[in-house]
Amino acid sequence: MRVRPATLALVSLVVGIAVVSLVLIKERPNDPANEKRVNQTESVTDNGMNVTVYKSSSCNCCGNYVAYLKRRGLNVETVNTQDLSGIKSANGVPRDVQSCHTTLIGDYTVEGHVPIEAIEKLLNEQPPIEGIALPDMPAGSPGMPGAKQGPFDIRGFTADGTLSSFMLL
Repeated sequence: MRVRPATLALVSLVVGIAVVSLVLIKERPNDPANEKRVNQTESVTDNGMNVTVYKSSSCNCCGNYVAYLKRRGLNVETVNTQDLSGIKSANGVPRDVQSCHTTLIGDYTVEGHVPIEAIEKLLNEQPPIEGIALPDMPAGSPGMPGAKQGPFDIRGFTADGTLSSFMLL
């Protein structure tokens, strides 16, 4: 049987459309697998949350973290200060988890390069703690260069300085 070039081109076109359709169906924004992630990001920005980041004016990674929060749609006020230890102390950040910048969001303190997923959990669950922290400025965390080396151990802290595990990311 002889296949005409026009028939071969038509079959190739149909197969190509089928492949593209499968890719689009897998990546569509209304896919239930993507729903949780989309809703989490929307909940912070839809509530009109304002974020204040206290940082040193000379810290590049802090600026990268501010850019990360802005890309997630948050309203970020940046306050450059030489008295970061006073900000940390006033907001109950234990010495063991202090980092290069302190973020205030709602009634909570977020210390260091904490991913948005942990902030979402904090704001959605509203646990009875002062805030959360990601100690040690790990590589691959938001605003930090390098590849992620393992799970991020996000720590919760209370007013009396008690630390607990908040979540692993």
